[in-house]
Amino acid sequence: MATKPHHHPADPGQWTPPTTDVPGYILGTLAPAGFGRADFYVALISRKTACDLIIRHHYSHRVVSNSYLHLGAWVDGVLRGVLQFGYAMNPVTGARKIVEGTEVHQYMELNRMWFDDVAPRNTESQALSYAIKLIRRICPMVAWVQSFADERCGGWGVVYQAANFHYFGHHTKDFYELDGEFYHSMHLTLRRGKGGGRGEYLRNNLARATRHRLRQFRYIYMIKPAWLRRCKVQPLPYPKPGNPLPTRRRRRAVPAGTART
Repeated sequence: MATKPHHHPADPGQWTPPTTDVPGYILGTLAPAGFGRADFYVALISRKTACDLIIRHHYSHRVVSNSYLHLGAWVDGVLRGVLQFGYAMNPVTGARKIVEGTEVHQYMELNRMWFDDVAPRNTESQALSYAIKLIRRICPMVAWVQSFADERCGGWGVVYQAANFHYFGHHTKDFYELDGEFYHSMHLTLRRGKGGGRGEYLRNNLARATRHRLRQFRYIYMIKPAWLRRCKVQPLPYPKPGNPLPTRRRRRAVPAGTART
């Protein structure tokens, strides 16, 4: 069996749901397993359970293969949501474009998040808050968490705004809609074995695909606040639909060795 990377969370062992109204850590027999209170909590679940729910319910119907932290969210004892964290598309270079000196074990990207429509309002932002508290405990080397709000979802990241993430601007990417699915433009160049099967299908049917130029809004939560000084661009005011988008301003980041870790 392959050895788990040192920065991945430990197996918590057996755990039981919380029974009080006071939020706190859920302790397994081997390691912390979750965080929350009796009527709402997040806790580690298997990769299979998380992927099955994402494939069935998430608008993309696809998982990110390098996710390594899988959390379920329970509302009144019922599993109502899933959060999957892992690496960015370009694990090191992508991270360093925003936060100088970041190593692969020092950040996470929220790759997928889904919640049942019956979940109460603000469930997503509450789950993010609890997930970050858990990450701080079980992945102590992680300094920041990144996610993107896709323009297809509307709202421009209101969930991240409610969870006190910093907003770091947006970028525009080409997506191709084909047979009811969306493909990132990177699929046009991927080789087989690295998503290349989908890429080959897109290339062979590109004439039938509809190209969309979509904005993706970048949000970052600084688990270690001192790392905000490493950012190569300044956080911006939150974007709001109907208003002009804030303009990104570059700045000189503090060298990695000078920020507390």
